[in-house]
Amino acid sequence: MKNPLKFYSKRLKKLEEKAADLKKKSVNLSIFRFAVFLGTCFLVYLTFGTYPDVFIIAFLGVVLFAFLVVKHLDLKRKQNIVSKKIDINTTEIKVLHREFYHLKTGKEFINSRHFYSNDIDLFGVGSFFQYLNRTVTKDGKKELATLLTANKTDEILAKQEVVKELSKKTKWRQHFNAITSLVTVKNTSNFITNWIVNYKQTLPNVLNIFTKVFSVISVLLIGLVSVGFLSFNYMLAWFFFGLFITGIFLKKTSKLYAETDKVRETFKQYYELLNEIENEEFTSEILLQKQKIITSEHKNASTIFKKFARILDAFDQRNNIIIAVFGNGLFLSEIANAHKVEKWIATYKHTVKKWFEVVAFFDTQNALANFHFNHPKFIFPEITTQKQIIKATNLGHPLLNAKKRIDNNFTIDKAQFFIVTGANMAGKSTFLRTVSLSIVMANCGLPVCASSFKYHPIKLITSMRTTDSLTEDESYFYSELKRLKFIVDEIAQEDYFIILDEILKGTNSKDKAIGSKKFVEKLTKSKSTGIIATHDVSLCELENEFSSIENYYFDAEITNNELHFDYTLKSGVCKNMNASFLLKKMEIV
Repeated sequence: MKNPLKFYSKRLKKLEEKAADLKKKSVNLSIFRFAVFLGTCFLVYLTFGTYPDVFIIAFLGVVLFAFLVVKHLDLKRKQNIVSKKIDINTTEIKVLHREFYHLKTGKEFINSRHFYSNDIDLFGVGSFFQYLNRTVTKDGKKELATLLTANKTDEILAKQEVVKELSKKTKWRQHFNAITSLVTVKNTSNFITNWIVNYKQTLPNVLNIFTKVFSVISVLLIGLVSVGFLSFNYMLAWFFFGLFITGIFLKKTSKLYAETDKVRETFKQYYELLNEIENEEFTSEILLQKQKIITSEHKNASTIFKKFARILDAFDQRNNIIIAVFGNGLFLSEIANAHKVEKWIATYKHTVKKWFEVVAFFDTQNALANFHFNHPKFIFPEITTQKQIIKATNLGHPLLNAKKRIDNNFTIDKAQFFIVTGANMAGKSTFLRTVSLSIVMANCGLPVCASSFKYHPIKLITSMRTTDSLTEDESYFYSELKRLKFIVDEIAQEDYFIILDEILKGTNSKDKAIGSKKFVEKLTKSKSTGIIATHDVSLCELENEFSSIENYYFDAEITNNELHFDYTLKSGVCKNMNASFLLKKMEIV
């Protein structure tokens, strides 16, 4: 079993050594390149007027200098990738030391109307998403949030295989993330695919042949003028004719350029990611299916994306005044590039969305695999079809410090309800979130924080953080009633694991007791499964009326005028409440 902290520390050290080596090579290459420049200038000076020696020296000097520039750019790219990998490993070390509050919170995904996302610290500061998320693309981040909130119980074993396989490919995952981080993408793939799918061709197909014929004639004219067969005036007239043709279609090509300018960086980023996926070996069924999607055309998706990225780069040269003027005047480059863009869109609009989805999928699954790698002691749920919904040993919350965390054994059968009472701060709410999060994690194919976990897949629904709404003119009590109505409607159609924390808080004690009992009775008769945490011990009387209801509690003890908690789930009803003690202890009363 790997020690993640040891792995990241060792890898960080190697990467830092590699970064130092690349920096040294970069400095040496820069010095050599400068020496080539000076040497070429000096030799040109010495041979000036000597033909063809001066031309040969100048040509060789320029070629060598250009080669060194390309090598320097390649070296710079390697430095950037290593730098990103250093950042990745530094982040993982911080997270393992519980420093993760600088990561993206995913607060934009909080939805009070969702089945559970507002209740279980799934998103926001200090949330499970913030701890889990390592996605780099916007689509990957969105898909990860979608996966966590999908509430789907299908293909759990297949999902587990994906996480297990990718968790072993740590270096591959880090390289994938590193090259993704090199390019900042402004738009999501959804924006791009919508534009591509809905794009209507504006340039006539005949222009494709016309631009080629025009370019051939330009080359012939250049040759004839060079040998003195034709006057330069012919060349000049042809040049202005080319600019005139370009001007006719300038409005259409400019509009197309404005649209492609928004997506150019995305294709630069994605063709490399697709290439990484295409060239990696996978064994799990889902990963092989995803890989097949991007290799099913006559060419690999990475090659197709790379070609389009180059077309867009060439199109971007319209901003270079020299290339724009001479390229359009002699070769109609603006029209030619615009036609290539339209041709690419027409050819691949039917499948480009799937390719983007594959990249987002791997970005998302890499984050899940990273979580598994970081927690080798967490176990994958054993999927069963028995009546037990959950049978867990040493179940704990994944975000709590393992050295301080108190784990609990927990078993609940289908159509069974636990009523959990307890003192303030004794651990009721944490326990509810522990169970909730373990269900979400299990459904996503993640390992859970337990030493054993048998699980009959079930969807989750909660009511723990109901709030009032000034914008919708709703009181707290009415918001809570709406939430309970939502739960009742959902469980009428499908089985859910229901988790409630202190229901009917917005009314008086007597009314609350009566209403809560009736609501719990309704849930019990619906054959639902779940947990209700409450301070109202009168609800515990329902255990005597319904065989499916059991009472549990979290206790608090006052020893030497100090409050102590053991955070352990016990069978029975809580007898020790601590509100009065705390009021006196804090000198409030």
